[in-house]
Amino acid sequence: MNSKIEKVLEFSKIRTQLAEYATSEKGKQMIKELPIEVDAKAIQNKIEETTDGVELLRLKQGIPIPRLKDISFALKRLELEAGLNGRELSDILRVLTTTHEVERFFEKVEEEEIALKRVPRLVEKLESIPDVTSELEASIREDGYVLDSASPTLHGVRVGIQKTEQDIRRQMDQYLTGKNSQYLSDTIITIRNDRYVLPVKAEYKSVFGGTVHDQSSTGQTLFMEPQAVVNLNNKLREYQIQEKREVERILWELSQKLMPYTNSLHQNHYVLARLDVVNAKALYAHELRATEPIIDANNYVALWQAWHPLLEREKAVANDIILGEEYQAIVITGPNTGGKTILLKTVGVIQLMAQMGLYIPAGENSRVGIFTEIFADIGDEQSIEQNLSTFSSHMSNIVSILKQINDKSLLLIDEIGSGTDPQEGSSLAIAILDYIASKQSYVIASTHYPELKAYGYDRPKTINASMEFDGDTLQPTYQLLLGVPGRSNAFDISKRLGLPSIIIDQARGLLSEEDQDLNAMISDLEQKRRRAQRDADKMRHQLELSTQLLEDLQRETEQFQANKARLLEEAKERANTLIEQSQDDADKILSEIRELQLRSKQSTVKEHEMIEKKTALKDLKHEQALKKNKVLRKEKAKKALQVGQSVEV
Repeated sequence: MNSKIEKVLEFSKIRTQLAEYATSEKGKQMIKELPIEVDAKAIQNKIEETTDGVELLRLKQGIPIPRLKDISFALKRLELEAGLNGRELSDILRVLTTTHEVERFFEKVEEEEIALKRVPRLVEKLESIPDVTSELEASIREDGYVLDSASPTLHGVRVGIQKTEQDIRRQMDQYLTGKNSQYLSDTIITIRNDRYVLPVKAEYKSVFGGTVHDQSSTGQTLFMEPQAVVNLNNKLREYQIQEKREVERILWELSQKLMPYTNSLHQNHYVLARLDVVNAKALYAHELRATEPIIDANNYVALWQAWHPLLEREKAVANDIILGEEYQAIVITGPNTGGKTILLKTVGVIQLMAQMGLYIPAGENSRVGIFTEIFADIGDEQSIEQNLSTFSSHMSNIVSILKQINDKSLLLIDEIGSGTDPQEGSSLAIAILDYIASKQSYVIASTHYPELKAYGYDRPKTINASMEFDGDTLQPTYQLLLGVPGRSNAFDISKRLGLPSIIIDQARGLLSEEDQDLNAMISDLEQKRRRAQRDADKMRHQLELSTQLLEDLQRETEQFQANKARLLEEAKERANTLIEQSQDDADKILSEIRELQLRSKQSTVKEHEMIEKKTALKDLKHEQALKKNKVLRKEKAKKALQVGQSVEV
């Protein structure tokens, strides 16, 4: 992909916006260098990475990547077997701890069975170094300061420093409060040349006594070290030298322990930056309310309600833009103020975003192509140094473009053929468009030349278009009208502004009959398009309502089926419980019957007792069915004996 296209479309601003969502220095740098892919598989992989990021942002608030410094230079020093300072070791420690945190994060993601396509393959490349990480954590603070716990020797030296400093301050406090305080210009203890000193008035230098280490800018104050603390200051200095040596030893030892792991550190650094880019792409998509593009290998572009990402979403006008299936050329005609330029840039920027692996500012199911080159001639790029006119500048650019195009090229040309005689310019525009068509390239071109209004009607795979103009408000709506060529609104505007009708009528009369017929045809097309748009909006609304009703019905059906299954399962459980209970009762009754039968042989059981037990067993068999059957319950109630009823015995 040529580098000029990003400059023409101001794509660096998209990269800058995206980089603001990255937290690591290397991640930000990666975003500046993200390639515009031209291979279908590479584009799809990058899109899937973004989709993974969007899913993780939705479910887990994103991948936990903190602010990370670029450790590339520090790793190069390690490769040269050079020692690192505390700050560099701290930056490496941050990468190591983040590596461990990210690994744990994705272990939980796997446990939760969150479906991801590309990101897990990146995470597999991370390599924790627990032993070195633990030692660094015990030795280096976040700001690079070497902790007392780094070694017993360092701890002992710092205890000595602390005690000696206390002794010095105790000794010098006597000068601040005693009779010698009159010789001081201020009652403070300060440090000069790593020695504790007092601010003494210059005239009392000989009276105060001690060593002068510095003086004020006026020379009226001398910073003197009292003789009484010289030995203590010397002792403190010795401790400080010991501390410095021990710190240097510790830093070198830690650096040596990292040297065998430089490859792993490079890999971790790279993977974390890649994950940071994934996070940034997801956050940017969320901010734009962007959608996942469908990559079409046949270069069928269908952008639904697309808008330019550098414009405020609420103010931007969205458009449906279709190219590549029925037609490969769109020629937008009409006045210059209708938004044609921003439409061209919108198509180019969205196509670059998709081929870089970003979600796009367009509606669901939008499609993008795979163009090996995108060329643009937009705006006034004339060179002052070369003293080129506007026409020469544009024509030089177009000549260069036409030498490079093929059937996988997309061209965006603003005001094609402009800047010269209208008749010659329009002829050149037609010839250039015909040449582009012969190369089977894709093109969206704008022009204000009326000669191109009918260009799309007699050219294959070409369609005319225009930007809608509201005749009531005399303002452009910035809506793209595919299939409707643009027309001048000069007469309507002039009439609304009060120009006398006699002048307007005369002006109309000066137009050729062909131009008048063409304008009438365009006006009729616009009216038909508006009616069709209203009908389409109405049908779309009805479709949305029907879709919503269908979704509600499906959801209720699913809920009913789920409840049905649950209730059936509960009924089975209750039935099983009743069966088990009935079985226990039956076993108990049968046991009692057997006992009665044994007793009957001994003639000790009465006949009515045996009948009662058998009846109980019989009733147990029908009890549940009867309780649930209202009809049987009523019939049994009718036949039941009542008090006072006559019976035969």
